[in-house]
Amino acid sequence: MTEAKRIETGRVLVVDDEPQIHRFLKPALEAAGYVVLRAERGAEALRLAATLVPDVILLDLGLPDLDGQDVIVKLREFSDVPVIVLSARDQEAQKIAAFDAGANDYVEKPFGLGELLARIRNAFRLIATGQGVPTEAIEIDGLRIDEAARSVSLDGAEIHFTKTEFRILAALARHRGKLVTHDDILRAGWGGVHDSDRTYIRIYIRNIRQKLGTFADRHIRTRPGLGYIFE
Repeated sequence: MTEAKRIETGRVLVVDDEPQIHRFLKPALEAAGYVVLRAERGAEALRLAATLVPDVILLDLGLPDLDGQDVIVKLREFSDVPVIVLSARDQEAQKIAAFDAGANDYVEKPFGLGELLARIRNAFRLIATGQGVPTEAIEIDGLRIDEAARSVSLDGAEIHFTKTEFRILAALARHRGKLVTHDDILRAGWGGVHDSDRTYIRIYIRNIRQKLGTFADRHIRTRPGLGYIFE
């Protein structure tokens, strides 16, 4: 008896101006059960994101008409679709800039197909995490986190967080007074644990701290080598 093959579902938009990337990714993604959409320019990617509504976007940063970071910024004006950056840019500052623009994940070229498919599966799992979301808001010292509405306010003023930032902040607040390990944060933010993601944790924590200002100074404590505690 042959083992049944697991088939994924969903639309993946691949945005890259290199034909070989499309030739490499399209059959692999289709074999995994995904519908593959293609764009070679930033403007085309934005149009397809608005009209065909992909579930996940794989985005190269070096596009001929728009820088990929600008594409992410424009995309975030109307969509929270998970964006996985595929780029040869390997400097930390470039990665941070992509995350600050609104990227959810970052994979350096050249990359392994198995790892990329795992990250795509994680992105789809995160899309589905709306099931079982707590209905009661978390309220701490003027901070209000409403997981059902995916909203955060501090002293009545709403603060915008990306989906990944929101998931990490909510995980910290739900476990107030307890150590939230790096692995816990990876599961909350990415849906799984990948060693290469650990360097990104501090980027997201830094963004959260900046947005919460002095509140974060009072309540978010770092435990070097272990994780964080929300006090």
